[in-house]
Amino acid sequence: NDIEYIYSTYFNKIEDVRFSSKVGKYVGYTEPGLMYAKNWNKDPSELARRKAQKETYCKHNVDVD
Repeated sequence: NDIEYIYSTYFNKIEDVRFSSKVGKYVGYTEPGLMYAKNWNKDPSELARRKAQKETYCKHNVDVD
């Protein structure tokens, strides 16, 4: 339950947008990032895909470390 999956995109070393499994949606930090987040948050399949990453990637590898 303490595992968090974070996916971020950057442009010129500045974080544009981030998906956090704790928040459950994309959050934009720049003007383009706000537009990306708005569009991606409208797509249920995109949100489901990111939420599934916590299960398939994080929980699978937590015992490795």
